[in-house]
Amino acid sequence: MSDFSQWPLRAELLEALASQHMTVPTPIQQAALSDILAGRDVLAQAKTGSGKTLAFALGLLQGLKAPSGVQALVLCPTRELADQVTQAIRKVAVRLPNVKVSAFYGGIPVRVHVESLVHEPAIVVGTPGRILELIETGALKLEAMTRLVLDEADRMLDMGFEPAIQAIRSALPANYQTLLFSATFPEAVRALSKSYQRDPLEILLDTDTRSEHIEQLFFEVPGNRKNDALLQLLGQLQPAQALVFCNTKIDCQNVEQHLAKAGFDVCALHGDLEQRDRDEAMVRFQNGSVRVLVATDVAARGLDVSDLPLVFSYELAHQADVHVHRVGRTGRAGKDGRALALVAPSEMGRVQAIEQQMGLTARWQRLDLSSIKLAPLKADWKTVVIDAGRKDKLRPGDILGALTAKQQIDGKSVGKIALFDTRSYVALHKSAAEKALQLLRQDKIKGRSFRVRLLSP
Repeated sequence: MSDFSQWPLRAELLEALASQHMTVPTPIQQAALSDILAGRDVLAQAKTGSGKTLAFALGLLQGLKAPSGVQALVLCPTRELADQVTQAIRKVAVRLPNVKVSAFYGGIPVRVHVESLVHEPAIVVGTPGRILELIETGALKLEAMTRLVLDEADRMLDMGFEPAIQAIRSALPANYQTLLFSATFPEAVRALSKSYQRDPLEILLDTDTRSEHIEQLFFEVPGNRKNDALLQLLGQLQPAQALVFCNTKIDCQNVEQHLAKAGFDVCALHGDLEQRDRDEAMVRFQNGSVRVLVATDVAARGLDVSDLPLVFSYELAHQADVHVHRVGRTGRAGKDGRALALVAPSEMGRVQAIEQQMGLTARWQRLDLSSIKLAPLKADWKTVVIDAGRKDKLRPGDILGALTAKQQIDGKSVGKIALFDTRSYVALHKSAAEKALQLLRQDKIKGRSFRVRLLSP
């Protein structure tokens, strides 16, 4: 069986991969990595969860020369995806000395990003609007850049980012490698490739949008009974977690409020939220301290939750390829998943478009709404916030050590730890949350006292 040692990767990268048990390359990595490392332009289609981020991350990190300013730029359609990509690159760069990877996007004051660029990162990840703003202010200098990545190019075009991308390209030096990744290849993406790339290697993987691991079911429900249908199905199925997609921010807020009122541990993710609220919604869903996340498609772009068993479409997406992206959030890496859709009579035309796009015949099931039995999904975990993060030189091990040093809390009661620049989020089993809060307030972390609080549902 092949492994990553087949490529001329730096020893530090191979060690990082091995320490994280990433030993067997995925099909997209197997197909693309040789050409990425050789400096060739690549145009690749692969669905979410295929391993494309690691494929280009290894190429970017392998090619770094120090010290040399910003050497690679990754453009993403949303803040959430930019954060996810940044974390993925940092994980594999963990053993490389002095490699700074920075994320820049809207929702954070520009001055914060300008200050961060005083010490230039080697790799910059961001959304096109904010990256262009930093270039135009003179804060982001790209004279040393040798690699450009366009991640989820189809979504960037859908969201109207092409003018910003073109303006960014005009500020780049000549002769850089362009890696373009897209879940679909509409004509607009192919036109982008023709204008931006030189003789690219074209990789088409996972173009069959069907999955034998995902069960898709459609339920015809009157528009005014969708909240009842959602309560009924979540109560019957009792999934470990569920992601509910809504088409609008208003629906997103209404559904969250309806589920919360019914006793569910739930939060919402949409574009009207402040950046900190968006971060906290993502963290709480990823660490299991909420069981249901209600989100719009744009906000959930880049959301990566392993073993997500259930995806709901509260309303069918207006575009069939968006529905494909929703379905792709479950059943990842060969795991079983289920995608359910609540369909009002006015949405039947969208079902036909989905059938055509996915090459399937919709499976319909009846749903009895004559009596709704409430069985709320309650989380076993809670989230504690520490007002300190990477800028305070805090590491996950420091937090874990502070919690377990006096042996009053078992390490098994500590879940995922997520670090941001100025905040850290710790998942704790609900049986240990109050004790942990008390310990962190009484004791110091790395010799310092920080504000600590429990994140309210």
